[in-house]
Amino acid sequence: MARATLRRIAAFARPHRARIAQFVLLGVVTALLAVATPVLAGHVVDAIVSRGDQGTVVRLALLIALIAVAEAALGILGRRLSATLGEGLILDLRTAVFDHVQRMPVAFFTRTRTGALVSRLNNDVIGAQRAFSNTLSGVVSNVVTLVLTLAVMVTLSWQITLLALVLLPLFVVPARRMGSRMARMQREAATLNAAMGTRMTERFSAPGATLVKLFGRPEEESAEFAARARRVADIGVRTATAQSVFMTALTLVSSLALALVYGLGGWFALRGTLEPGAVVSLALLLTRMYAPLTALAGARVEVMSALVSFERVFEVLDLEPLIEEKPDAREVPEGPVAVEFDDVRFGYPSADKVSLASLEEVASLDTRGGDEVLHGISFRAEPGRTVALVGSSGAGKSTIAQLLPRLYDVDGGAVRVGGVDVRDLSAGSLRATLGMVTQDGHLFHDTVRANLLLARPEATEPELWDALRRSRLDDLVRSLPDGLDTVVGERGYRLSGGERQRMTIARLLLARQRVVILDEATAHLDNTSEAAVQEALAEALEGRTAVVIAHRLSTVRSADLILVVEGGLVVERGTHEELLAANGRYAELYRTQFEERESAPARIAEEDGAAA
Repeated sequence: MARATLRRIAAFARPHRARIAQFVLLGVVTALLAVATPVLAGHVVDAIVSRGDQGTVVRLALLIALIAVAEAALGILGRRLSATLGEGLILDLRTAVFDHVQRMPVAFFTRTRTGALVSRLNNDVIGAQRAFSNTLSGVVSNVVTLVLTLAVMVTLSWQITLLALVLLPLFVVPARRMGSRMARMQREAATLNAAMGTRMTERFSAPGATLVKLFGRPEEESAEFAARARRVADIGVRTATAQSVFMTALTLVSSLALALVYGLGGWFALRGTLEPGAVVSLALLLTRMYAPLTALAGARVEVMSALVSFERVFEVLDLEPLIEEKPDAREVPEGPVAVEFDDVRFGYPSADKVSLASLEEVASLDTRGGDEVLHGISFRAEPGRTVALVGSSGAGKSTIAQLLPRLYDVDGGAVRVGGVDVRDLSAGSLRATLGMVTQDGHLFHDTVRANLLLARPEATEPELWDALRRSRLDDLVRSLPDGLDTVVGERGYRLSGGERQRMTIARLLLARQRVVILDEATAHLDNTSEAAVQEALAEALEGRTAVVIAHRLSTVRSADLILVVEGGLVVERGTHEELLAANGRYAELYRTQFEERESAPARIAEEDGAAA
């Protein structure tokens, strides 16, 4: 697993190989300078002990100072290169994950917890970046420093060097064990952080906050969040403590080795078999040797932690999108467009095809799914005509609407736009042809202008105002504090339901798409808002091919064709008059709604009379 992960990391690092080469070269030069200073310091001591030339001491001191300045300059340059590498990797990883997630089917988003997914783009990507910005620099320079230091120490005294290396296993064994332990804690911390982030994302959204205020219990909500945050804090304390114990133990071993050098080196110097300067050089070199050893031991821990982050990022990238654009995808033909469903069969994909257990925060994925919900749906909407879909809730009407813009792919049969199977069309051409208004009228937390320009980024200001006028929104937008630059709030919650719907219709008008899909566009509106939206819709549907899903049958009486959908089947079809005359399911639905509307004023009058 780790080897496969490393190969994929190498693939991401390949575009940055020129900077990596510069970085490695800089590490080698820095390592050479690091070893030179202790050797020069030993020569200074020897010159002082032997009462040598004062000029020699001054020159050596100046050379040491010059090396220190060079090390500082190279350190800054190395940090800049390491930051460039790290940030470049973050950019590549985030872009890759973001682009990949955008290609995932709607089923992925209906199952995934948003906070867990955002955590992959933030915490895990940054964790992966540390491997390049911090660990890579340490590994390169420390390995070179270690090799050069050992070489110089051997030339000064092989006996002392050998004894110093006896303590080496005290570095290696704990490093191996600690690396695995830190990786487990890193994985646990990432999972806990994602869970806490998910809860905040859900509770801080406008609908989530409203739900908590209406039905939630603030004390229990606070206690639940505190418990999650406490688990995050606990794993943080455990991780910090383990790292501290590990690094303190390594520092202690280094200090013991230093005492050994001073003791044994001093004994050799007093016997005359070793120069005093060599003892100082060996002590300083030993510090330079154990410092890289300590850093390399810690690097193993960091690398293991970074690998966990990379694995969590690659886990998302390995999810195969169910909907792929063909290499030879076609454009929707020019001119009026017909929409056709030809014996369409469809079942929603199971969780294991579109999701991850870690993104849903469950132990294992739900294996249910794949049962057919549409059973041979066939109809044709002629260019410029309107087809309405009516029926009970859960009959499959919205599923039919979602197959047109290829939010899902059919399991059998075909959906055609302009006579071409949607699976053979390019995504861009399909988006430019099909427009959809859903019942929730979703808007982004952005300005009126930005929400409109989603439909057509190149639209001019007069075109924006024309779309607002035609959707009966221009007076409202002019009255807003900043006009087109007024922020509408998360999901457009600063606007009323009817205003949000008309905003989505304005977006539709601006896009100038040839096919319009309306999915319960007036389902949750009062009579006044519905009337305003219906006016705007009449403008939007003029001259366009339309597929309309409606609960209120009064809104679809003028449709060219009405389909009654029940249990994933078209059970009736015809015009309003034909279906009423047939006295079937449509007539039953229509009478039920008509009686409800007729009886409501009577009930109110009866209740008023009783109260009097």
